[in-house]
Amino acid sequence: MAKGKKSKKDLKKQVYKYYKIEGGKIVRLRKFCPICGPGYFLAEHKDRLSCGRCGYTVKK
Repeated sequence: MAKGKKSKKDLKKQVYKYYKIEGGKIVRLRKFCPICGPGYFLAEHKDRLSCGRCGYTVKK
């Protein structure tokens, strides 16, 4: 595998970055995109939130 490439096995583990379990309930840690709808999270950057699917961007 090339240097810096991630395998599919590594990508499946990243789902744990989006959810947390508190008291037996699932809590979402990131916001959904208002244009794309549920299931599409906004990426967190230093100064903004952005959707990788539609390009929607909001300043923090």
